[in-house]
Amino acid sequence: MSRIHPTAIVADGAVLADDVEVGPYCIVGETVTLGAGTRLLSHVVIEGITELGEGNVVHPFASLGGPPQHVAYKGEPTRLVIGDGNTIREYVTMHTGTPTGRGVTTVGSSSFFMAQSHVAHDCIVGDNVVLNHAATLGGHVSVDEFAIIGGLAAVHQYSRIGRHVIVGGLAAVTKDVIPFGSVWGNHAHLEGLNLVGLKRRGFSREVINDLRAAYRLLFADEGTFQERVEDVARVFAGSPEVTEIVEFIQADSARPLCLPHADD
Repeated sequence: MSRIHPTAIVADGAVLADDVEVGPYCIVGETVTLGAGTRLLSHVVIEGITELGEGNVVHPFASLGGPPQHVAYKGEPTRLVIGDGNTIREYVTMHTGTPTGRGVTTVGSSSFFMAQSHVAHDCIVGDNVVLNHAATLGGHVSVDEFAIIGGLAAVHQYSRIGRHVIVGGLAAVTKDVIPFGSVWGNHAHLEGLNLVGLKRRGFSREVINDLRAAYRLLFADEGTFQERVEDVARVFAGSPEVTEIVEFIQADSARPLCLPHADD
């Protein structure tokens, strides 16, 4: 049976698994679903059409499922869907989608959202992502698995952040970041590969060497960028990781990429 503190307000219609915990002064709306083992510690507000999976822990004053901060939004029934095993710390905000976007904001599993971080409308956040303190995702941003967004960093709407990326603290990311990349600065530029993260996650020396060689070729001075992308695709056709970078670049050629500084 769910454990609901006497001071909490759980609206009729909310769906709570048997072992959900709702702590003091929490508010759970009528179209909210909470999966098994999820815990709302205290003063949490969950509203809108919002679904949390299993084993999430939500800390005080987080606000999930609020309406999108979008001037064209008129109260349409959009959604927020959150996976399993996430830690959502104090004052985190995550909003539902927009009818002009995907209509749903999607957050994966096993991620860590530090205090005051924000996931805006229509975002797609993968598994094992870390948003450090006050990191902000604008609307329609996609963040792939194992990415780390540094404290006070801001990612511009529609930007794409590839797998295993690290974004430095205070960075202003206005362009797409290739998988395995490391970006810093305002405005953010590519500093190289996320070598520390790759080593920590067990990528072999051979894989890292391939990525470094492909990076040097991709951002060399010779030829056009498109020619270099094609050369990398051909030379490293046997590397799934390098192929992932190439496919990321080719997936949305209309989006600008974070590039190294000219003197890097």
